[in-house]
Amino acid sequence: MPFTASVFRKLFLSSLALIALTLVTVDFYWTGYAADQQADALKQRLAGVVQVLRSELDAIAPGGLQAWALAADKRSGVRITVVDPAGAVLADSQQNPALMENHGQRPEIREAYAGRVGTATRRSATIDRDLFYVALPLVYQGHPGYALRAAAPLGELTSAVTAVRWRILEISLIAAAVALLMAFWFSRGLARRVRRLQRFADNLVQERPPEELPRDADDELGALAASLNRTAVRLRDFIDRLSVESSRREAILASMVEGVLAVDNEMRVMFCNPAFAQAVNAAPPVPERLPVLELVRDPVFLDILSRAVVTGQSVVERMQVADAGGRAYAIHAAPLTHSSRGGAIAVLHDVTDLERLERVRRDFVANVSHELRTPLTAISGYAETLLDGAIEDPENNRRFIEIIRAHSIRLNNLASDLLTLSELESGRPDAPPEPVSLRASLETAARVVESEARVRGVALVWGQVDDAFIMGHRIRLEQSIVNLLDNAVKFNRPGGEVRIEAVSLAGGRARIAISDTGIGIPSEDQPRIFERFYRVDKARSRAVGGTGLGLSIVKHVVERMGGSVTVESQLGKGSKFFITLPEAASEPHA
Repeated sequence: MPFTASVFRKLFLSSLALIALTLVTVDFYWTGYAADQQADALKQRLAGVVQVLRSELDAIAPGGLQAWALAADKRSGVRITVVDPAGAVLADSQQNPALMENHGQRPEIREAYAGRVGTATRRSATIDRDLFYVALPLVYQGHPGYALRAAAPLGELTSAVTAVRWRILEISLIAAAVALLMAFWFSRGLARRVRRLQRFADNLVQERPPEELPRDADDELGALAASLNRTAVRLRDFIDRLSVESSRREAILASMVEGVLAVDNEMRVMFCNPAFAQAVNAAPPVPERLPVLELVRDPVFLDILSRAVVTGQSVVERMQVADAGGRAYAIHAAPLTHSSRGGAIAVLHDVTDLERLERVRRDFVANVSHELRTPLTAISGYAETLLDGAIEDPENNRRFIEIIRAHSIRLNNLASDLLTLSELESGRPDAPPEPVSLRASLETAARVVESEARVRGVALVWGQVDDAFIMGHRIRLEQSIVNLLDNAVKFNRPGGEVRIEAVSLAGGRARIAISDTGIGIPSEDQPRIFERFYRVDKARSRAVGGTGLGLSIVKHVVERMGGSVTVESQLGKGSKFFITLPEAASEPHA
């Protein structure tokens, strides 16, 4: 059905609206024009009647005016009214003058008083009908200021206008029918040509080439048909070359070890090699036209792809792909400028190990620089103060030198801890492990911190200490225990205590427990206290001479001996550290 075609419907309905608007405008104009013409004709007729009757009034006495008006009404067929200068009705052919109100303010009478022809259209209150009035000035028996008025009902005018309107309507309907037939024929022909162009354009991308489109008219659509014929030839050649190039490209990309993903301008997969599918934990082969969001849900990766598609510029960034287990990739996304569907191609280079090494180096440099800055600044400042004359001040020079010495010791401790940590992280194999006595190691470590504990008023309390043996390295174990005891003493309160315990556990393992009654560790800080340079209370840690590496060294030492270290702490009530290590198969004999 032609009417269902969008182009045909729009053209036909537009023509119908234009024809309807034109005919309504013409009907309105000509109806108004006919009404005006009929009104002018009625006015001329009434004015002519009044002109004729006005010449008769000089011979009529005042007492005979009413009879004359009645006779004039019968002769002319219009209502006749005589009004004196005061507005009083002297005679009226259709009503008793004595019962009529003063007419001096009627518009047509006022015009007649002024010496002009007065006209008006209104409903007569006297006879309850719509009338058209015409009044002329009258000189009666030598006295001016009178008015003679004639009135005719508007029904005559309405009937005449209605007849004209019906005639115009008949002509309009005939013209509309002819115009609509022409519009229907033109719209249907135009829609047929547009559909033929549409079918030809749809066949351009089919496997078989479309037949040549005939040019049936020398108009814009005919020129479009010729242009489509030329385009079809070039497009088919382009598609053939593109198909060959696409096959070559897919063969190359499929053999790459880097992940490669190509998408179109709708962010749907055009190509995904096995390496990319493996990187995002997808099962190959990935189907074409699959939305990228169903393959990769990482918002950063999707943003990189979309920017390359939208801007048409290459994007190079590093990121972690959540679907790839959090591994880091260097992503290079470039637009596909020669693709028929546009889009972009992304290449993933795994840089996880490189990222980790860079992060470790960066954090290490930043932390070491931060730790070195304070003692170096203090040493430099106090040395300059001494050189500026303070060395001659017996009250302060010794104190300044002691401060320089303290910071030098701190630098030495920091360097020593860094060397120890570097050795532990170097990956070089340790000497073969040997049985180590827990009791002997704890006693040696306690003697190291004994003097510091005495100075700070902290008591070292011994709990249960089993004479167990573990497989490890005695010096490293003692170093770890010293670090824990030293922290327990320094971060304790005056009069507090540090409790030392060591017990054998089931399953061939032994556990060392070192607890204190100090300040404790907030719960949010506990997961990070074994990180290098991490401090809970930075100000107090530096004040007591800590390097921020002690617990990190403890963790590395214990883990290299096959054990683990944990902490239990409550803020304000102290902390308890546990070292769990595998026991030796058999205790050595003296």
